[in-house]
Amino acid sequence: MRFPIFILTAAAAASLLLAGPGDAGPRWRAWNPGLSEAASSGKPVLVDVYTDWCGWCRRMDRDVYDRRDVSAYLDEHFVTIRLNAESPEAASYKGRSFSGTSLAGHFGVSGYPTTIFLRSGGEHLVNVPGYVPADRFLLLLRYIGDGHLDRGESFESFTRSAAR
Repeated sequence: MRFPIFILTAAAAASLLLAGPGDAGPRWRAWNPGLSEAASSGKPVLVDVYTDWCGWCRRMDRDVYDRRDVSAYLDEHFVTIRLNAESPEAASYKGRSFSGTSLAGHFGVSGYPTTIFLRSGGEHLVNVPGYVPADRFLLLLRYIGDGHLDRGESFESFTRSAAR
């Protein structure tokens, strides 16, 4: 059976309109499976610490994580984890048990969103508090994901050379 082209086009448009924020962006993992994957893959970890009520967190999803260049870079170079800072869900870190709330506290998170970067083995690298615009965020991802931080290059030096 053949469908008229306008029906197929309408169906495709409807599927795009129905796609929610969870349908775009990087592939998010829960804490424990994400850390296991990072350890086996050797990729660094990006942890998006959020709360359900945080407007800036939703904006970060929409304006930053849902951007194709950002999500593609994340999926290729990082293991991405979502951590609800108000969740009682159990999480393990360095042999200790935490809730989402206590784990956020362990990393010194005091505002949302906060992005935490970890090495593949779970070693804490840095917290980046607040909303970061997409172009600046992509620079930060490349700084860490391409190994500039590991080579001891300062972020300021990296951004100067990236601007050329």
